[in-house]
Amino acid sequence: MTNRNKGIYLLLASALGFSLMTAFVKLAGDVPTMQKTIFRNGVSMIIAFFFVMHYKESLFGKRENQGLLLLRSALGAVGIILFFYAIDHLVLADADMLNKMSPFFTILFAAVFLKENVKPFQLYSILAAFLGTLFIIKPSFSLDIVPYAAGILSAVFAGGAYTVLRALGDRERYYTVVFYFSAFTTVILLPFVVLTYAPMTMQQTVYLLLAGVFATVGQFGITLAYKFAPAKEISVFNYSTVIFSAVLGFMLLGQIPDRYSFIGYIIIFGASFYMFMRNRRGEEVPAELSKK
Repeated sequence: MTNRNKGIYLLLASALGFSLMTAFVKLAGDVPTMQKTIFRNGVSMIIAFFFVMHYKESLFGKRENQGLLLLRSALGAVGIILFFYAIDHLVLADADMLNKMSPFFTILFAAVFLKENVKPFQLYSILAAFLGTLFIIKPSFSLDIVPYAAGILSAVFAGGAYTVLRALGDRERYYTVVFYFSAFTTVILLPFVVLTYAPMTMQQTVYLLLAGVFATVGQFGITLAYKFAPAKEISVFNYSTVIFSAVLGFMLLGQIPDRYSFIGYIIIFGASFYMFMRNRRGEEVPAELSKK
């Protein structure tokens, strides 16, 4: 199996994990965003801890990688908080599709900070994708736009986090990266959660624990996927999350996106698919990466 195909399968597994995560976050109901976030990352931290212990690796990575690990964790933490806020206030598929603008931001950030080459057709695809977001957001001069802005900003921060993952490459084990990120977010948010804690029912607690489990599946999948292949070659498969989320949103919550949102989905997915087709004959990632 080629490294690109490994990346594709891992992204599909990641997409399903993240879709289930968003569904359980939504089902948890009226729980503060910070509280939902710490459940998501707390569970991921515990699972990643056992992976690190099993393989006898470093919990916090190598000294020379601390800057990148901290930056990845900070960007990811802000991105998750914004994403959870969007989930709580938008149709599930809308929130997910706005967050899935992250691959486009990853390409832009990789070009600026990692000096990766960006071809003209990729820029055209990015512009088309932004057009698609306007159909989803349906801009208006009111506070109704705030959750949509949070969804877009969550993609910006996620794109930055994934760019840092590309910079890390194979210098750290994937479970170390996940543990570091999850532990960082848990420690940073704990004081806020203690001060604003809202009592939960047993059902809400179970939903948030499951959200944490499936978030870990998603996180492991995407962390590994971008080690095997560049975002510009496999990122289109991350959009399967929107399909999963739309189905789960309809089955569990009775949510149906409006026609303008569907137009936006088609435009964004079409832009990403076109970019993927133009890149599918790109060079394979070196085999050494698969050893990690």
